[in-house]
Amino acid sequence: MLSERPYLQGEYQSEKTSTLTWLLSAIIGGFVLQVVLSARWFSGAGEQLDGLLGLSIAALKSGSIWTLLTHAFLHRPEFIFHALGNCLALFFLGRELIPILGSKRFLGLFGCAAMISAATWAGVHWSHGGDHYVGATASVMALLVVYACFSPDQPLHFLLLFVFPVTLRPRQIAWGLAGFDLLSLFLFELPRHPLPLDWEVASSAHLAGMLTGFCYHRYVHHAPWFNRLDRPEPAATRSAILRPNASPAITPSLLPAGEAAVMDLRAEVDQILDKINSQGLEALTTKEHEVLTRAKRHLSRP
Repeated sequence: MLSERPYLQGEYQSEKTSTLTWLLSAIIGGFVLQVVLSARWFSGAGEQLDGLLGLSIAALKSGSIWTLLTHAFLHRPEFIFHALGNCLALFFLGRELIPILGSKRFLGLFGCAAMISAATWAGVHWSHGGDHYVGATASVMALLVVYACFSPDQPLHFLLLFVFPVTLRPRQIAWGLAGFDLLSLFLFELPRHPLPLDWEVASSAHLAGMLTGFCYHRYVHHAPWFNRLDRPEPAATRSAILRPNASPAITPSLLPAGEAAVMDLRAEVDQILDKINSQGLEALTTKEHEVLTRAKRHLSRP
C-alpha cells in the first residue's frame, strides 16, 4: 500500500530535523559562549576562545590544525547578524538539501567546505599574517551553490529590508554573491585595502566555498564511485523503495468512497515514484517533496 512506502512514514523528516538541530545548536552555542566570555568580568576569556578555535595564520603555524574546521562554529560576537544570517540560511538550505543529500553527505559537505575555504584564506594571507577569521559563511555558500545546481529556477520570495517584496531564483543569488566576492577579492582583500563601513569580508574563503559546492555537484554527487554503496541498481529500485510485502499499486476499493482527490494524489505519488526509480531521490523538485509530505499527512489521519 501507499502508506507502506518508507519515504511517506516520516523517516526523512526525523533525520532532517535531527541533523539541523545538532548543527544549528553547535553554531548558536558557540556564538552564545563567545558573547558570554566576551563580558569584561571574564578577563579576556573570549579572546582566548577565539585564539583556541578561531582561524589565524599564527594558530596554524603553531600547529592548531583543528581551527580549519572549528572556526565555522564561531562568529563575531559584536555583530549578531553575522551568526543570525548564517543560521537562517543554513536552516532553509538544510530543509531542502538533506532530503536530497542525506545527513552524512550534508554534514560532510559543510565540513569539507569549511576546511577548504579556511585553507584557501590561509594561503592568501600566509605571507602577511592576515586577520582573525571565523564564521560558517563559506560553508553556507557551498550549500547555496549545490541548491542552485539542483533547483536553479525555483522562485524564492522574501522581503528586502523587511518591506519590499522581491522574487529571485537560486542561480541569480549564487551568481550575484560570486560576482560581489570576486570584485571584493581583487579590489580589497588581495591589495589589503579596508572595505567601506569597516566591513570584514573573507572573499577568498567565500569563493572557495562556492567552488567546493560546484565541484561536489558536478564531479562527486553523481559519480558512480561515490554512489555505488548508497544508490540501488535500477532493476532493484522499486523493491528497495517498497517494503518486502508491500503491493506496488492501490486499488480504488482501498480508498474512501467518493474521494476523487485521493485518487489524484495517488496518481501524483506514483509518478514521483517512477521518477525516483529512474533518476534517484536527488532528482526530485521541491514541489514533488511537498506532494510526498501531503500524502504522508493524509495517510496519518485517524
